[in-house]
Amino acid sequence: MRISKTTILVIVLFVFSFANAQKIQIEKVSIADLEEKNHPKDPGAEAAILFKKGETNFTYSDEKGFEMITKVKTRIKIYKKEGYKWADQSQKYYIDGSSKENMRFSDAVTYNLVNGKIEKTKLKSDGDFDEKINKYWGRKKITLPNVKEGSIVEFEYTLQSPNVSTIDEWYFQEEIPVNYAEYTTKIPEYFNYNTRFKGFVTPKIESSSIQRKVDATYNEMVNQIGGARNERGNYSFEFVEKTTNYFLANVPAIKDEVYVNNVDNYRVSLTHELSFYKGANGVPKFYATDWESVTKTIYDNEDFGTELSKTGYFENEINQLIDAITDPNEKIDAIFNYVKSNMNWNKFTGYYCADGVKKAFKDKTGNVAEINLMLTAMLRHAGFTANPVLISTRSNGIALFPNRSAFNYVISAVEYNNSLILMDATEKLSSPNILPEGDLNWSGRLIRKDGTSNNVDLMPTTLSNQNTNLLYSVDKNGEINGKIRRQLTGQLALDFRQNKLQINKETYLENLENNNNKIEISEYVRENDLDLSKPIVESYTFKSKNDTEVIDNKIYLNPLLFFTTTINPFKQEVREYPIDFGYPIEHKYNVSVEIPEGFQMESIPKPVALATENGSLNFRYIIGTNGNKIQIQLTTTVKEAIFQSNLYDMLKDFFAKNISKENEKIVLSKI
Repeated sequence: MRISKTTILVIVLFVFSFANAQKIQIEKVSIADLEEKNHPKDPGAEAAILFKKGETNFTYSDEKGFEMITKVKTRIKIYKKEGYKWADQSQKYYIDGSSKENMRFSDAVTYNLVNGKIEKTKLKSDGDFDEKINKYWGRKKITLPNVKEGSIVEFEYTLQSPNVSTIDEWYFQEEIPVNYAEYTTKIPEYFNYNTRFKGFVTPKIESSSIQRKVDATYNEMVNQIGGARNERGNYSFEFVEKTTNYFLANVPAIKDEVYVNNVDNYRVSLTHELSFYKGANGVPKFYATDWESVTKTIYDNEDFGTELSKTGYFENEINQLIDAITDPNEKIDAIFNYVKSNMNWNKFTGYYCADGVKKAFKDKTGNVAEINLMLTAMLRHAGFTANPVLISTRSNGIALFPNRSAFNYVISAVEYNNSLILMDATEKLSSPNILPEGDLNWSGRLIRKDGTSNNVDLMPTTLSNQNTNLLYSVDKNGEINGKIRRQLTGQLALDFRQNKLQINKETYLENLENNNNKIEISEYVRENDLDLSKPIVESYTFKSKNDTEVIDNKIYLNPLLFFTTTINPFKQEVREYPIDFGYPIEHKYNVSVEIPEGFQMESIPKPVALATENGSLNFRYIIGTNGNKIQIQLTTTVKEAIFQSNLYDMLKDFFAKNISKENEKIVLSKI
């Protein structure tokens, strides 16, 4: 069952409010705090945040106007050695141009209990680092000293930013318990922000307003007889400042689960996005209010729409490439392959060009926007209805609400034959409509030349297949000799090419042997490594001494051998998050078993067919005999990429029955 946008909102937005939370005052570190051996509500926790308090307010200067200052103070209790990593802290900040931010840590100290007394160790300069991530971003890092089991670490950081369009997301929930989290914003009346909550609880909120007065200086040129003169003076202005306080207590650690898209999508947090700014003249300047506004703002930017409109730099090459091609699909493939083979991705994401498409084309290297906007422009030049699609990658989270920071990536789409062909030329091993898995993040936003946009489903609907033929014979000692032929299509083939092709053959085969119950492999052949229009096919012969049990003249074996699934991935009693398989998938095994001379089939599994009520999950186990041979066909089909959490029990039960059947043994007895 595919999840609708309405359902997504229900999942990700708050479900109930944390009405019993009480605002607390932070006390000094006590001996009792340091003596505590385990977290009272989560005894297995490696560490816990005792408190995290932050405040964002606005300052005004004549030179820079309004700027934001965010201060955050945090205290963390370390319970176990695994929690030492919480003594390493870092914060990213913007370092380019007029939006450059200032970031610093302060008041960093470690508390320990030594001979019944509290000992403080302050951070020295050798534990404070500053690194440049790229031309846009830097990172401040600290490593708190003298950390032991039982230590408490405390630190503060301050971020001064001229970028008032967004306020950094505030997390109330972490991978460890949070005893108390409090966040305060103090916002002048000129700024109106949309606020959004994520997660399954919401904080308690208190609001108030005060009148503020700011003293400022003006400096202007005044025309007069005989020339102009510079006139300076002082003035003041008043405005209403709204204070909003958000707080939560006893927030449990967020737990990752199998088949979760990105657990951050469900972390309890608060985001702000500037909706409009209304200055002293009373005329509002609107920013992101709906998806149409967001996409039009992005398209109109010179680093997006203007770059997309450029064509002169590639026209000769593309004209020569497609001149003799008449089939539209072949023409699309040719242009896509041209960009993939000629351009190299520099690993920078984002939807704006950095150095521009012309320079990227000349240097054969570019960021995501430069490569995929270039592809879109080439497809348009060839006569196709091609448009960019803004997306948020899996690592960036789901783009739920209209705002410019919801997206961090752009791909290309061609409307052809009443369907949409999606392409990402940063991945050289991808194919039309076979996107890298990081792109498969629910939905994106297609933008047309006129600035209009519409939602695009990024999730594949075509099954990716793994078809395995397994033929083997068992001798009287339980040793197995056989042949395997495995074929992968769609997303499975892309995943294999991405993860296996760069491994040398010897290492790959060694891993294959070790991961498959230490079989011995020979005569290994792989086909279609780089022929992306065809499936990956690998075949080999094998010997196994570890896939049967011989007891009292009987041989016991699982017919799938080392391909048998033994553990149900769904172990939790309750599931909070949607189950995301990434893409629809089908595993099919055709098995032929030859039993040894002098043995008979004492028992074999019975055939079975399982299907869920909605038809999205199917399992079929067919078995038959012919002389001394047993033939089995086993097929598991997951027809949907995403399942709502309320279907978790259905999934858990389906996989439990499926796995139980796979593990039923064939029993051969000596005649």
